Amino acid sequence: MVTTETVTINVPIGMSRYLVAIDPESELRRNALLLYPYIYNQTISHGRAAEILGISKSELITIYDKLGYSYYDFIQDDLEEDINTFKQLKSIRSRL
Repeated sequence: MVTTETVTINVPIGMSRYLVAIDPESELRRNALLLYPYIYNQTISHGRAAEILGISKSELITIYDKLGYSYYDFIQDDLEEDINTFKQLKSIRSRL
């Protein structure tokens, strides 16, 4: 079980009713979403976020995946660049 603490945040009027967790799964999902911006900007890793939440990294990745946040966040250009790098390295290796 994760040790918790209470914090106060300012939210727009009307939002607070959506922050009340009705079950442990909803609370975990909400807390995972609160951590996501820090993963996205690389302040913390998926592993550290999972540790904070008291779950495994694979469980956290599954939560994000169900919410549409892919762990593998490649854009087409990055993928093509990686493929070209691989081909160049393979070509160099075959000549050795």
